[in-house]
Amino acid sequence: MPKQINVVGAVLVRDGKILAAQRSQAMSLPGLWEFPGGKIEPGETPEQALAREMKEELLCDVTVGEHVETTAYEYDFGVVTLTTFYTQLVNGDPQLTEHSAIKWLAPAELRDVEWAPADVPAVDKLVRTASL
Repeated sequence: MPKQINVVGAVLVRDGKILAAQRSQAMSLPGLWEFPGGKIEPGETPEQALAREMKEELLCDVTVGEHVETTAYEYDFGVVTLTTFYTQLVNGDPQLTEHSAIKWLAPAELRDVEWAPADVPAVDKLVRTASL
């Protein structure tokens, strides 16, 4: 049975644009784009995990809002279940610590980058709804 990996991702919205983060060469799936976030630790809610991950990965504080999408995708290293939430910056600007790049993209631009497969259903939903 494949390893189960539960992760969260932030649909961080500012001025009508959404933050996309490019995975570095040191990460799995290098070069692909994702919603920043990470693994849910034991005892954490998804929302708590997302707030913690944003502080650790991008050195900023966010409030976690409405659920966007939950999807499962089977990679060669396991099944990733990704739950995304809308988030808003509370303190700080996102800074690179693990990713190789970040971009603010309008909903119509989201398909201009190559997303990690688990992130694609949330991207599709955001492009369809585009009501930020």
